Amino acid sequence: IGCYDCCMRCLGGVPYCSLVATLLCFSGIALFCGCGHQALTETERLIETYFARNLHDYITLAYIIQYFQYVIYGLASFFFLYCIALLAEGFYTTSAAKQTFGEFRSTMCGRCLSSSVSRLKITITHYFFIVMTYLLAVLWLLVFAFSALPVYFFYNMDATCSTIAVLTETPASINQLCVDARQYGLLPWNAVPGKACGMTLSSICKTREYQMTYNLYVAAFAGAGITLLALLTYTVSSTYNFAVLRYLGRKGIGPRC
Repeated sequence: IGCYDCCMRCLGGVPYCSLVATLLCFSGIALFCGCGHQALTETERLIETYFARNLHDYITLAYIIQYFQYVIYGLASFFFLYCIALLAEGFYTTSAAKQTFGEFRSTMCGRCLSSSVSRLKITITHYFFIVMTYLLAVLWLLVFAFSALPVYFFYNMDATCSTIAVLTETPASINQLCVDARQYGLLPWNAVPGKACGMTLSSICKTREYQMTYNLYVAAFAGAGITLLALLTYTVSSTYNFAVLRYLGRKGIGPRC
């Protein structure tokens, strides 16, 4: 066999869907975890500086932010390992499917993959990864929706600041435009001041901390969406491979060890 044919045969065994999904998952998790972690830190600074004067008013929020940051550490580690496992599973099942269709028959791995024991292992592995990935996709859909909440808060804040910039000639109307962090559950109702109004709010929107926090939450939201797309891609590719192997197994196609 020539070098070109050998390379084409090796490339034919690459699970491209799983490979694309792995790249999407890595990039999405990196965006979500990295930007989300830093955005939470900046949010605590904004609340502490502009919306709460007493430590007891935002101490609960500080503990919640710290808890979510620890969760982010766990998510990053878990998805890194899980994506590698899914990619390895994709290589394994794609090689089995290619062998069953007639490729890789000359290799020992190709001959053994079509045995009943290997098919049983493939079936059990596929069941696990399909169910696990489907559950993760459903749970991550909730994370995706939850990550939209801070984007919604900062979007409303930015829209209010834009309105203040338009109404600069009427100070009385400007002072009635406020963003109340207590309404979003970030602070208790007895927090002082708990809100920012008028030119104070406009000055907050012009700070570097606010702009960076807003952009970080948007990036984390985009990362959550990319991760959800990766999980859906994993689910589709795993389900397809499972269906192909089950069909070919019933037909009895493929050599035996």
